[in-house]
Amino acid sequence: MLDQWHTGIVTKLVDETHNTRRFWIQVPDMERFDFKPGQFVTLDLPIHEKKNKRWRSYSIASHPDGSNIIELVIVLLEGGLGSTYLFNEIKEGSELLLRGPQGIFVLPEPLDKELFLICTGTGIAPFRSMANYIHLHGVPHAPIHLIFGVRYQHDLLYAAELEQLAGRLPNFNYIPTLSREENWSGKKGYVHSVYEDILQHEKRPANFFLCGWKAMIDEAKHRIQAMGYDRHDIHQELYG
Repeated sequence: MLDQWHTGIVTKLVDETHNTRRFWIQVPDMERFDFKPGQFVTLDLPIHEKKNKRWRSYSIASHPDGSNIIELVIVLLEGGLGSTYLFNEIKEGSELLLRGPQGIFVLPEPLDKELFLICTGTGIAPFRSMANYIHLHGVPHAPIHLIFGVRYQHDLLYAAELEQLAGRLPNFNYIPTLSREENWSGKKGYVHSVYEDILQHEKRPANFFLCGWKAMIDEAKHRIQAMGYDRHDIHQELYG
């Protein structure tokens, strides 16, 4: 099953920020594309002779809605063969070879512990999927903190949508954190100070999901364990 590749058709493209693009992909040979929020797909791109050097994996940014269309959000990496191909060559109507869904970066059941969703950049994708799923299905949950770190306000992905969701979904806190923005009344600095502040007075049972750049994930794992949490409380999905 895992080795089964499908032809996807790009049905829509939207530039979300100056260097990120949203790709909607329909998989015509599947009636519905079933996945768990947090899972990813792998694309096979014509950028190398060797298979494993052609493969690029991306978390699904949309939530399972019973259709055969999924959304990916992809950042254009300087010198990145995969993202350069996707940005320069792929248009609406283009075909992409993909397989999936794959991955075990999925919500715990039940959601009876506080949940920290900590991400940078396009690492927001699986958490957007999870949060929308929890909201739409009325999944009972302990408090959820979505801590999203980027440099500038113009780098925030899905900002309006996540703010709306925070207003509608009880016990869901959306906390964008900007490391370089001057005119910003919200949280400044890096994501680490945010979860440390929330937990500084009391170590409560919690699950930590980390998605984004390796440096952030490595530092978060170190800091979370320094607060007294077990490594089994920490779940990660790496980018780059």
